[in-house]
Amino acid sequence: MSLKDQITEDMKNAMRAKDSERLGTIRLLLAAAKQKEVDERVVLDDAAVIGIVDKLIKQRKDSVAAYTLANRMDLADKESAEILVLQAYLPQRLSAEEVSTAVQAIVANLGAKGPGDMGKVMAAVKAQLAGKADMAMVSQAVKTALAG
Repeated sequence: MSLKDQITEDMKNAMRAKDSERLGTIRLLLAAAKQKEVDERVVLDDAAVIGIVDKLIKQRKDSVAAYTLANRMDLADKESAEILVLQAYLPQRLSAEEVSTAVQAIVANLGAKGPGDMGKVMAAVKAQLAGKADMAMVSQAVKTALAG
């Protein structure tokens, strides 16, 4: 079963259970996926759906930070709950050590020497680690690898 089919099934289950918070979050995810399909005229595979989930989680984390600064804990809690629902659709993430090891191997394979090669290394790393690791952590690992 594809990830998109699993999300659709989870939406049906949330409807049956009358779980409105979960249902709303799943509908947002399906709407974002459908929008991408319509805009690009493609059928999304699991990797593309994972990319959408990552994007939505990042948006929610930014919102939580903004709401916390504005002392709106009710809205921050709602966004945090949505993050938990969305994280269920992500594959197991790599640890910091695994990301660092993978980045070191890619840097060695490409023969990258310094910060000027960051774009080339990030393109290769994104292709290999997309959906498997937090890209902010990956970017930091690339910077560290190219600095020293």
